[in-house]
Amino acid sequence: MSNEPRYWYAAKRYGWGWGPPTTWHGWVVSILIIAAIVAPARFFLRPDRIGKYLVYVAVLAAVQLLVCYLTGPPPRWRWGGSDD
Repeated sequence: MSNEPRYWYAAKRYGWGWGPPTTWHGWVVSILIIAAIVAPARFFLRPDRIGKYLVYVAVLAAVQLLVCYLTGPPPRWRWGGSDD
C-alpha cells in the first residue's frame, strides 16, 4: 500500500481548486450536498423566502468547500503541466 494520501477530490488540471470526486466518500458528500440544495427548493422558492434559500445554499457551498479543503490536495494555481 502506498504512503501517499488518497484524496476524495482531485486537483483541477487548470486553475485553482478541486475537480470531481475520486472516491466513494467524495461522491456521497457531493450527492448529499446536491440533495440538500434541491430537496427544500419547493418550500423555499417563494418570493418571501428566496433570501433565506440563498443564505442556505451559501452555507452548503461553504460546507462543500471545507470538505474539499480537508479531504483534497492542497489548493494552488495549476497551469496544466505534467508535474501536477
